[in-house]
Order: sequence, then C-alpha cells, then structure tokens
Amino acid sequence: MAKTNPLQFIQQVRSEVSKVVWPGRREVILTTGMVLALAILVAIFFSLVDWGIRSGLTAVLELFG
Repeated sequence: MAKTNPLQFIQQVRSEVSKVVWPGRREVILTTGMVLALAILVAIFFSLVDWGIRSGLTAVLELFG
C-alpha cells in the first residue's frame, strides 16, 4: 500500500469535497417531508398489525379460557 503525504491527502480530500453536489433548500424540505410521511405511514401500519394480532390472540384465548 502506497504512503500518502498528509498535505497531498488534504488536497485530495478538498478536491473530492468540491465535487459534491449539495442539495438545495427545497430538495431538503421535500425529502424531509417524504421521510416523515413514510415514517407515519409505517407507524400506522404496524399499529394496525399489532392491534389485529392482539385482538386475534385475545379471541383465541377467550375460547379456551
């Protein structure tokens, strides 16, 4: 493995960081909203699944109890 001069490494890092395309304000807000909406939908889905399993298990246990 080749050794890299620390100064050369820093120059390479700065060069690579300058190539990064940073998102604009609108894109950040849009993607944040999408993530929050998806998180809410997933939470609702798993709450309904949990409720269904709990109801089914309660009904089965009441038959035998």
